[in-house]
Amino acid sequence: MAGEWSTVSVIELQRGGILLVEDGNHGEYRPRADEFVDRGVAFIRAADMDAGRVLFESAAKINQRARERITKGIGAPGDVLLSHKGTVGKVALVPEEAPPFVCSPQTTFWRSRDENRLHRKYLYAFLRSPGFHAQLATRAGETDMAPYVSLTSQRGLSVVLPPIDEQRAIAHILSTLDDKIELNRRMNETLEAMAQALFKSWFVDFDPVRARAEGRDPGLPKPLANVFPGRLVDSELGESPTGWSAVPLYDIATYINGAAYAAFDPNDEQRGLPIIKIVELKAGVTPQTKFSEVQMPGKYRITRGDILFSWSGNPDTSIDTFVWLHDSAWLNQHIFRVVPHRPLERAFVLTLLKQLRPVFAKIARNKQTTGLGHVTTADMKRLFVVRPDDEVMRAWNAIAAPILERAFVNAVEIRSVTTLRNALLPKLISGELRVKDAERIMGTI
Repeated sequence: MAGEWSTVSVIELQRGGILLVEDGNHGEYRPRADEFVDRGVAFIRAADMDAGRVLFESAAKINQRARERITKGIGAPGDVLLSHKGTVGKVALVPEEAPPFVCSPQTTFWRSRDENRLHRKYLYAFLRSPGFHAQLATRAGETDMAPYVSLTSQRGLSVVLPPIDEQRAIAHILSTLDDKIELNRRMNETLEAMAQALFKSWFVDFDPVRARAEGRDPGLPKPLANVFPGRLVDSELGESPTGWSAVPLYDIATYINGAAYAAFDPNDEQRGLPIIKIVELKAGVTPQTKFSEVQMPGKYRITRGDILFSWSGNPDTSIDTFVWLHDSAWLNQHIFRVVPHRPLERAFVLTLLKQLRPVFAKIARNKQTTGLGHVTTADMKRLFVVRPDDEVMRAWNAIAAPILERAFVNAVEIRSVTTLRNALLPKLISGELRVKDAERIMGTI
């Protein structure tokens, strides 16, 4: 390690007024069930941390009475949060514009109290490093209960401290990559919301058709408005536009189910192609992914840009529609590769499947056993959806396809930048890679 770098225990940093590590209130001071409200102070649990972000909006809220009783774990902008109970090792950086919040007994804040000696964004980087997580792993099994790293144990951990200028430079490099990832993520949220809102307006609420039927301005350019029918008629789905059809969801595309996992003869040596399970749909290909050299039929081979629908798993988190961002891979069971009948219909099929996510979750929840549910082919044959005529389909594709393509490009870039960040972080934190070398690497993206 480079000279002037040091390794200091958390307790030493606390005694020196450099760092404060504190978790949420336990016992009688923690909020009671009747003190949780719809609007109030966010109560941050491990589940409220995701990909370095704190999910304030969806977090549980406590009332002012509970907040006034709490004496520990009162968060602040710039804190680095660490989950230490149940799910150990989630890390998130609290933004400057954060609302008031407190930590639950599952979470700890790590707060730099002297930015001239410990840069908070360097601290955030350090807590994400493999070296720090190796320290956590040695403490997480100290009890026979769920994984747990107590506050006392956390204060016995160590922090690698480069000189402050080096900390700032490391933080700047990694923050630049984090900012790029976050910008693309937010852009994709906006693009997704645009596509979903327009889809709902055209194909669920039938707004342009209703406007024409009632003699109102549809609010669209006249050539576009004129492609919509001017009348609603009764159908299997209730009222729907004349000339459009109600068809089973199963008929809007070809659904190819993956092969049984054992058929791939999985290996750990990354020989052949990766085998894609639901975990890979979320995290991509990781060191834990199994590979296969078996030459399976071509229908089980997926390529970048394919639409994939996971039809089995947790109804709220696993049953969903994805676009594959990676290179060629093998399709495992419990996932459909969805092939639109015509390229013209791809944007419609993809947006429809995403629109139906709450419906799929409800279907799966009704069949749930041991936390898992599923959506079967029979379910998809019973679920009817509206299919517009080709003129409207072409109009939809002209608008939606570029939106979805932009989101896809952003997602691929997120993956690339995330891979680069994850490669640089441990090398920078350990001193193996110097800042000037990392800057040269970043100049290539």
